[in-house]
Amino acid sequence: MTTRYAALLRGINVGGSRKIPMAQLRTVMQGLGHEAVATYLQSGQAVFSSGHGDEESLAAELRDAIEDHFGFGVDVIVRDHAYLEAIADACPFPAADLEARQLHVTYFSTPVDAERFAEIDRAAFLPEDFRLGDRALYLYAPNGLGRSKLADALSRPRVNKGLIATTRNWNTVVKLVELTAA
Repeated sequence: MTTRYAALLRGINVGGSRKIPMAQLRTVMQGLGHEAVATYLQSGQAVFSSGHGDEESLAAELRDAIEDHFGFGVDVIVRDHAYLEAIADACPFPAADLEARQLHVTYFSTPVDAERFAEIDRAAFLPEDFRLGDRALYLYAPNGLGRSKLADALSRPRVNKGLIATTRNWNTVVKLVELTAA
């Protein structure tokens, strides 16, 4: 059975370093036997169909292939269409009433619990807020991610220790659901 997936690459093509041209990424992924490979934007999203592996093994396979081809390591999270759709559907914030720059989802490599974020004084960051989902964190940042003090607190190494975490704005969240639909 073939499944549609999205590969989320962390920290590429930002600030002139760790460059991965999307055409080359598509070629690398096709070389792994994936079909219907497409990329979205230049910031590290690719969608593909695969009949082998699971999310973890596909992420490891792509991570290794990127290191072999480009000469540097990149964290990769792979999620299937059903998961991406469930994350979009479960958004605890009124996505339809917000600008895409105000709402973000951080995808995690493994499940997280509230204890990981216990030291964050949520009231101190209002009106910014966050909620946890299935291997995801929803962030409401009314002034955008670049100005979010809560986003800075959430991305501290001690909060994210042992995790791969990568954040996408709401437009990208919705587009990945669309691109991975059968």
